[in-house]
Amino acid sequence: MIEFNKMQDTEILDHLRSKKPSRNYTHHTPSNISDTMSDIIAATVGSWKFIIIQTLLLSIWIVLNLIAWVYQWDPYPFIFLNLVLAIQTAYTAPIIMMSQNRQGSIDRKRAEHDYEVNLKAELEIEHLHAKVDELLEKLAKRN
Repeated sequence: MIEFNKMQDTEILDHLRSKKPSRNYTHHTPSNISDTMSDIIAATVGSWKFIIIQTLLLSIWIVLNLIAWVYQWDPYPFIFLNLVLAIQTAYTAPIIMMSQNRQGSIDRKRAEHDYEVNLKAELEIEHLHAKVDELLEKLAKRN
């Protein structure tokens, strides 16, 4: 982001006028495959569909192991199920954090863009006010 504190209003306005405006700054495409995958995994794991399917699978796992008389692949207290869920958590949590970090950088860029747009609008309005005041002074001098 550009440091506007030390610049004069006219310099800032000239700089902001020279920049090409982006039409759709809210859309950001992932830059590589890992960004794409982290977004897909975070979106999947953070959905109700995933929660419901996982709940059904865990319920089936538990019920089958409780009623199985001949072969219980994971008898109570379901140590293998705990291991599977721990592995799932160990991989899913960092992937979700990667997606959130990327979303944070996108949000920062969007906020910087919004700041520049708002600053430009404010300076343009001040510039217009100065012109209107100047015109009013000229009209007052004529009368």
